[in-house]
Amino acid sequence: MRALQTMWYQGHPLQWLLLPFALLFGAITALRRRLYAWGLFRTQRVNAFVIVVGNISVGGNGKTPVVLALAEHLRGQGISAGILSRGYGAKSDYYPRCVNADDPAGQVGDEPRLLAGRSGLPVVIDPVRARGAKYLSEELGCDVIICDDGLQHYALHRDMELVVMDGRGVGNGHLMPMGPLREGDWRLGQVDAIIHNDGQATAPALTMNGPEQYTMMLQPGTFKNVCSPDITRQPQDFGKVAAFAGIGAPERFFSQLRAMGLMLNTTKGFPDHYHYQADDIPEGTVVVTEKDAVKLQHLAHKDCWYLPVDARLPNDFYALVGARLKQFNQK
Repeated sequence: MRALQTMWYQGHPLQWLLLPFALLFGAITALRRRLYAWGLFRTQRVNAFVIVVGNISVGGNGKTPVVLALAEHLRGQGISAGILSRGYGAKSDYYPRCVNADDPAGQVGDEPRLLAGRSGLPVVIDPVRARGAKYLSEELGCDVIICDDGLQHYALHRDMELVVMDGRGVGNGHLMPMGPLREGDWRLGQVDAIIHNDGQATAPALTMNGPEQYTMMLQPGTFKNVCSPDITRQPQDFGKVAAFAGIGAPERFFSQLRAMGLMLNTTKGFPDHYHYQADDIPEGTVVVTEKDAVKLQHLAHKDCWYLPVDARLPNDFYALVGARLKQFNQK
C-alpha cells in the first residue's frame, strides 16, 4: 500500500500499467451510479436530516475531527443528533449496534469507539448504512444524522454532502488503483462544501456555482496518558519520544508533533485501522494519535501518551449547515 501511495502522490511511470484496472473501476462505479439514478437500485430516505462527511480519495483526510466538530455544534444548539458509521474493522455479533465509550475497539471499530467517547452523541455502526440510519431516526429519535464517511454509499439518501481534503489533494488525479480517487474530481462540483484540512489542500478548478469552500485548522489539545487519561502533559514535559500512528497520513501527525517542539527519536507509520500487538509498542516514552489510543488501552505501558485534536471551522460553515437544516425542516 505504501508503494501505491508513493506512486499516487509522487508519480512513477509504472502507474500506467494500472490504467486498464482504473478504466474497469471507473466503468463499474459509473454503472452503479446510473443504476441508482434510474431507480433500479433503491436509495432509502429516513426521517432525519442526513449529513455525509466523506472524501473522493482513499486514506485519512481528517473526517473524524469534522464529525466531532459538527457533533459539538449540533449538541450546543439543542438539536437531537446521532452519528452513523459503517464500523470498518468491527467484529460485532449484531447490527445495528449502539457503541458505548467502553466497548472494545476490536468489536466496534477504532473510529466509532473514538466518536462514542468524545462526541456525547449516540453512535451507531452498521455495514448497511440505511438500516443504521433508520435505527438512529426511529429508535433513538435523532433529527440529524452525521455519517462518518459514506460519500459513495448511494443506498442512503443524503441531504448535505461535505468533502474533506488534505494537502495531498487528488494526487495524480486518476481512479483506483492507478490513483487514489474513488470517484473522478468532477464529483467535487456536486457536493455542498469542501473543507480544506489545515488550509493545505487544493481542489481542482470549480465553476462559479461550485460548492462553498472552507479552511479547517486542527487544534492540538493536551497530551493524555493512554492508560490513565486523567494524567496529562504539556509538550515541554517530554524528552525524546518514539511516535507511531496507524492512520491514513502518519507523516502529518509526526509533522504536527515536531511543530509542537517534540524531539522524535523514532517514527513509524502503520496501515490505517491497524490492529496492534504488544510487541509493536517500543520501550520508553511513546506518543500516538487518539485513534490509536483506543486500541492500545490494554496493551500500552505507563509511558504511552496520545494527542487529542479538535477541528476549528469558521462560523460561515456552521451558518451553511444551519441554512440547509432550516430548508429541510420547512419542506
